[in-house]
Amino acid sequence: MITKESIENLKSHLDIVDVISQFLELKKAGANFKACCPFHGEETPSFVVSPAKQIFHCFGCSIGGDSIKFVMEYEKLNYPETLEKLASMYNVPLEYDNNFKKQDRKVIESINNFYQKSLVSNNIALDYLQQRGVSDFSIEKFEIGYASSSNVTIDYLNKNYLNLNDAKDFGIIDNGQNGLYARFIERITFPIYTITGNIVGFGGRTISGHNAKYINSPQTKLFNKSRLLYGYHLAKEHIYKTNTIIVTEGYLDVIMLHQSGFSNAVATLGTALTAEHLPLLKRGEPEVIIAYDGDKAGLNAAYKASLLLSHSSFQGGVVIFEDGYDPADMVKNNKINILQKKLSKPTHFIPYVIDYIISKYNIENPQDKQQALDESNNYLKTLSPILQEEYSTLIARKLNINPKIIQTKVSNNTHQPSSNVTLNSFDIAELNIIKTALSNNELLYFLKEKLDTNIFKIHKSELNILFYSEDKTVLNGILLNEHLKIYSKEELELQINLLSIPYYKYLLQQLNYDNSLDFITKSKKVRELKTKINNLKRTNIV
Repeated sequence: MITKESIENLKSHLDIVDVISQFLELKKAGANFKACCPFHGEETPSFVVSPAKQIFHCFGCSIGGDSIKFVMEYEKLNYPETLEKLASMYNVPLEYDNNFKKQDRKVIESINNFYQKSLVSNNIALDYLQQRGVSDFSIEKFEIGYASSSNVTIDYLNKNYLNLNDAKDFGIIDNGQNGLYARFIERITFPIYTITGNIVGFGGRTISGHNAKYINSPQTKLFNKSRLLYGYHLAKEHIYKTNTIIVTEGYLDVIMLHQSGFSNAVATLGTALTAEHLPLLKRGEPEVIIAYDGDKAGLNAAYKASLLLSHSSFQGGVVIFEDGYDPADMVKNNKINILQKKLSKPTHFIPYVIDYIISKYNIENPQDKQQALDESNNYLKTLSPILQEEYSTLIARKLNINPKIIQTKVSNNTHQPSSNVTLNSFDIAELNIIKTALSNNELLYFLKEKLDTNIFKIHKSELNILFYSEDKTVLNGILLNEHLKIYSKEELELQINLLSIPYYKYLLQQLNYDNSLDFITKSKKVRELKTKINNLKRTNIV
């Protein structure tokens, strides 16, 4: 884990205007800066950056926070990833606690450079890439290389005094019966990166007829092929921009799709899509397009992926490539227009699953039809009630049966849309009080002593955050709202009194209708409330 002292040191080096300026064009607007919000489409700037308070807030979508929060949201990174990215950007060292040792990447970065240089002098590997249509630009962009013999790799490590234990940790070499050996031998290499751009392993394609056409680095502390997607570090900007991600089966599919302009393509690493991939796929909430081959393995993989994604409420669908073609072949054969049309009209996940299930059975046979119905219905029951109702008719139509046979569970819950609340004087007064307390810690303490929280009518939840929450970033919109006032201490006390009077009058009215109290107790409470109201009125007059 990164130490707290190290995080605070990093924060002290960050200026929010400088950080955000590296991602957006900011324009001066009084004491603040403005820009069009990158998190939702808009033409009029409502994204405000405050250098004085070192925070940002969008008045359009209400997102806000500090420099770290901005980079987290913009780059779709988690907290530790964001800290490491900012530390790298500003050349600030991070320290880790005693039970965490950050892996030295020098070995794997160096061997990747060595593989790239080795490719240049290997005509067989270059010819293969040329035959597949891979351009020189793509070779450079994806850092494609070549690993020759085991001895050459180990000699390179030794001659360059690279740490052999680190090379083992990264799965570059290992111990065998005859000593050290390299894992990648006579293979074209495809370096695999994390979302933050750190190399963690390789994929390798044989060019010498080895039985295993493709291999990956072994599982290590940093390399887990079920959590990584090839090409994601290069595709992420286009994924967030287009709000779509294309998931393919192979390295060359990704490379060729990028080469033809589909720069939002990624690939699983020789494994089926798993639940461990979902957090990465969810970043930015894109539509997911599964683009797989039309062979039996590809159809089955697309079915399993559709099951997984439909259960997790992903938007998107499946595109299957028939006649022995894959996406890389279509690009190589200049069928870009056909490719574009196919990718723009995927079969949605739920219909694909239903089609796949029914296709396994001969529905002309009554028993097979019953099995197709049972399996389809079992899948349907895993979906939400509304989706069950919608797709039951599809199953019925495909099986040519009465829709009433298919049992669904329609929820009785109805969702009432929340009504829009217009601002009135009470809203503005409450917001002014909150902004005042946010701007001045002394007045915040004064407010806590003076204010009965029950007097707030509209913004009580924001007041509770102000009083009781350590994380007040959700209140940044109030703090940066130029239409709200900041009161002096005297004005703040006056506003509290003005809000308190109608509240105590309301309590007095309720008390008059309360028959649960005896006469003496009720009379005492009435006198107390009337005294409070009169005192507040006199204070206001003064």
